Amino acid sequence: MNTVFALSNVVIKELYRRKDFYVLFVLTAVITLLMGAVHFFNDPKIARDLKEICLLLVWVSALIIAITTAARQIPAERENRTIFPLLAKPVTRGQVLMGKFLGCWLATGAALIVFYLFFGIMSGAHENRWPVLNYFQAFWLQWMMLAVVVAIVLLGSLLFSAPSANITICFFVVLGILLVGGHLNQVVLQQSEPVRTITYTVYFLIPHLEWFDIRKFIIFNWALVPWLYCLLATLYAVVYVALFLFAAWLAFRRKALTA
Repeated sequence: MNTVFALSNVVIKELYRRKDFYVLFVLTAVITLLMGAVHFFNDPKIARDLKEICLLLVWVSALIIAITTAARQIPAERENRTIFPLLAKPVTRGQVLMGKFLGCWLATGAALIVFYLFFGIMSGAHENRWPVLNYFQAFWLQWMMLAVVVAIVLLGSLLFSAPSANITICFFVVLGILLVGGHLNQVVLQQSEPVRTITYTVYFLIPHLEWFDIRKFIIFNWALVPWLYCLLATLYAVVYVALFLFAAWLAFRRKALTA
């Protein structure tokens, strides 16, 4: 585990040395300005709309950071040929994979903390409400969703030839799941065989990332999500992370590093 944590620390430092770090601050400033605009309006609907825009920015920016960071990890090691001295220490390929995953996930979590901290301060200052537990639930579920995304992208980095192709494909797959995945069981009712069976199979196999989206609870100031749901969603994410990382490990074992 010391090796895994050391590798993850390198990933975290790399993220904040790159432009991702500055993009994070720019997006945080945009969110802050949007929330500050609520001060000039007394219509609660405007406040809700601005909160919705801010949370959408948080989701989109977090996805971009998670996907782009994870996609370049292993290809960059191979391109710079730093993978060879790394594995000669000795460090196993499984440790490299786990270190990369943990680093990307923790770095994305740090970015999320900054986003939600600014969002919570500005929202609370203008609405005089401080639903800390609601924000924590939203942060936690989104972070667990991003763990699944990072695992998917790491697998993609071992299957696709170029990081750009991996980023594009994974981004569209994740967006497709978020926007359409939850409706496949309704679409399948209008299909005939064998399309119905195939669609049902896809519906039950894909990770339903949309289950982790509780933005409406924040926007409309609803009550807390049941903690049992949060626990089940966490276990659901852990299972998919384990499956995707195991598949990535199998692909990594068989992949020629000089290719």
